[in-house]
Amino acid sequence: MTEPGVYRHPTALVETTAIGDGTRIWAFAHVMDGARVGRRCNIGDQCFVEAGAVIGDDVTVKNGVSVWAHVRVEDGVFLGPNVALTNDRRPRSRAPWTPVPTVIATGATIGANATIVCGCDIGAYAMIGAGAVVTKPVPPHALVVGNPGRVVGYVCACGERLLTRGATAQCRACPRRYRRHAGRWQEAGAAVEASR
Repeated sequence: MTEPGVYRHPTALVETTAIGDGTRIWAFAHVMDGARVGRRCNIGDQCFVEAGAVIGDDVTVKNGVSVWAHVRVEDGVFLGPNVALTNDRRPRSRAPWTPVPTVIATGATIGANATIVCGCDIGAYAMIGAGAVVTKPVPPHALVVGNPGRVVGYVCACGERLLTRGATAQCRACPRRYRRHAGRWQEAGAAVEASR
């Protein structure tokens, strides 16, 4: 049965009712009972969302992505085609399962075919390039490419690369400005609001 306000393709297997209004689930996707999916999400063809996975609001999960238990995807995240998420650092067929949680923070983008090793949290608005292999946590706004993934710059909340000058940065495309605080970039207005 289709929940009110949720589109589910006839070939999708949707076992959970914890799905927010406006979410679309496409062909041959499988969302297990015990998974939670927020509002206005787009779950592409042949995706799998395991029991215990949590997906926030306004998330795009492109075709061929599996979101495993102990993975939390916060609001506004983009997971490109065939992103590989993991949840066990030392998997063996017959060994005890030792899950390691991973958080993909608000607004982050993970490019097609990137691999995220479990426990490597992705900071807010970070951008992971296509095919990158992330083997350590990624700070907010970081631009990560390569194998192993390395930080090669920083990006704005809008996705454009930041022009950095010492402890300040400015977006090339929008009026946002940033300050470096405790080793991390924060939007200048957001830092002021947080300090009040």
